[in-house]
Amino acid sequence: MAVMTPPGGLALGVAAVLAAALAAWVWAGPVSGATRLASLTGTRRPRNLRRFWAALVLRPRPGATAAAWRAASIELCQSLAAELSAGRPPGDALARAVSSISPPDPVALAPVVVAARDGGDVAAALLSAAPARGGEGLVRLAACWRVSVTVGGGLTALVERVCASLREEQAHREEVTAQLSGPRATARMLAGLPVLGLLMGAGLGMNPLAFLLGGPAGLACLVVGLALDAAGVWWTHRLVTRAEELPGSDPR
Repeated sequence: MAVMTPPGGLALGVAAVLAAALAAWVWAGPVSGATRLASLTGTRRPRNLRRFWAALVLRPRPGATAAAWRAASIELCQSLAAELSAGRPPGDALARAVSSISPPDPVALAPVVVAARDGGDVAAALLSAAPARGGEGLVRLAACWRVSVTVGGGLTALVERVCASLREEQAHREEVTAQLSGPRATARMLAGLPVLGLLMGAGLGMNPLAFLLGGPAGLACLVVGLALDAAGVWWTHRLVTRAEELPGSDPR
């Protein structure tokens, strides 16, 4: 005797599949699930639909912002080393170097320019401007500035060494990202397995939703399957995220 799908069973099954897809989308990407969920809901309610989609699609991801800050830090160190090699004073050289780059948040570096031109505490300004993610270059540049001011070390040589180390780390990070493309694809495939299984069952003439929603055994299989799939996606995402983190990336 065929098992009949209870009233509303199809809608419940579709809701379960959509919930699994949402959980996979939250956890399978290169950024954290909390960030993706925040980008979906937003901290503020948009005034209209156009603003909502603009905030959802165009909002920069934390990973992209950190990468932009790292690239800007390398450019800043290169430009500062060139200005110092040309014989400019450190303060003027730093102000010129900051004006020659395009950081993700130019306003954050404005106090650095003011401190460099007015003879203020440049190291403290650099530390304040450095973001939590992607600000390693600014932190190291602040340390170079402090060492140079305190013990009179050659600032040009220190900045060049920092620039070389930042370039090496960036090359290593790009290599790791390329090698992790396979695990990311595996996580996305794992996230889509529940939907694929339902489609394959329906294609073979079966009614998987009738079994999954027709009794305690089916509901237990549904809950356990979705839990295992979510756990696999979450674990793969965690492994990829930890592999991307460089040891000692934030020297603060």
